[in-house]
Amino acid sequence: MRSTPVKEPREARTNLLGLDREGLKGFFAEMGEKPFRASQLLKWIHQRGVTDFAQMTDLSKALRTKLEATAEVRIPEPVFDQRSADGTRKWLLRMDGSNAIETVYIPETGRGTLCVSSQVGCALECTFCSTAQQGFNRNLTSAEILGQLWFAVRELQASGLERPITNVVFMGMGEPLSNFAPVLMASRAMVDDDAYGLSKRRVTLSTSGLVPQLYRMAEISDIALAVSLHAPNDALRDELVPINRKHPIKDLLAACKHYIQDKPHRSITWEYVMLDGVNDHDEHARQLAVLLKGIPSKVNLIPFNPFPGTDYRCSSPERIRSFATILLKAGLTTTTRKTRGQDIDGACGQLVGRVEDRTRRRLRREQAAEATQ
Repeated sequence: MRSTPVKEPREARTNLLGLDREGLKGFFAEMGEKPFRASQLLKWIHQRGVTDFAQMTDLSKALRTKLEATAEVRIPEPVFDQRSADGTRKWLLRMDGSNAIETVYIPETGRGTLCVSSQVGCALECTFCSTAQQGFNRNLTSAEILGQLWFAVRELQASGLERPITNVVFMGMGEPLSNFAPVLMASRAMVDDDAYGLSKRRVTLSTSGLVPQLYRMAEISDIALAVSLHAPNDALRDELVPINRKHPIKDLLAACKHYIQDKPHRSITWEYVMLDGVNDHDEHARQLAVLLKGIPSKVNLIPFNPFPGTDYRCSSPERIRSFATILLKAGLTTTTRKTRGQDIDGACGQLVGRVEDRTRRRLRREQAAEATQ
């Protein structure tokens, strides 16, 4: 009886979409190639949008053959494309299986901002955020993060926009600093002149306040920083942003000051969602003004965007104006974010995607709700 030969599984190819300049240099060094190949690949993939090695004509035929055997440029798979009446676009991009993440493009006069996700779901349980209610599955790879930018650029260029994206914000699904290495690698490619060439001031990482990672980030990056503060004291922030119980406001402020020291003309953007009757009193504004005194700051007041199952309501326009006036009189640069894409659930705090929740958080929440009925 003759045995059937067993085929060895093909080794996984390296997805070059997710490698920054240093990553590509290392990849080519292992192949015995010169470092300048990194610049060539960055331009082909990110500037020209080419994913087929055969079309990369300034590479030798032998190198293209080696790349075909060991590497690939794999982009996210779109599930749907939604367009808001205000011009905002939201894409659902499949990552694996039934998991999918949301990416949002926000056009404004003279600029276009892409809001990218860094995780499938989110492990932090901020009570006012719909993403946090979906649970958590996994971190995204650097290729999956950069893939959102690659995809959005091609989609928008197909609509006739030559340079549609001027800003990228890590404010989508997930906590970026919980996925430290892939996020920072992706950010380096975003600002690389051979890739997207974005200004470091126009790539913004938003964090809920992971203090050790903030200190690490200060050593290797100087992209813009935004902090989801949402409360001017520990008691209230413990309730709204539970990570505060581990990293209280005093420690968070120290890490933020460290991040911008020796960086002239830099400031921290403080994000503050306006929750009716919760964190929007005049006294909260006065506490916030005292808290941020002496720190180069911009305060971004965010009208709360409702989602199914939440008990929170948005502060009234009058209350938001009163809150902003107190901060402005205290000398703090203060803006109120204009809600965009709300009709497609693309506004701040509304991104949910499709998440196979490994934490079983939703199940526990449902069981708790049933027990109280």
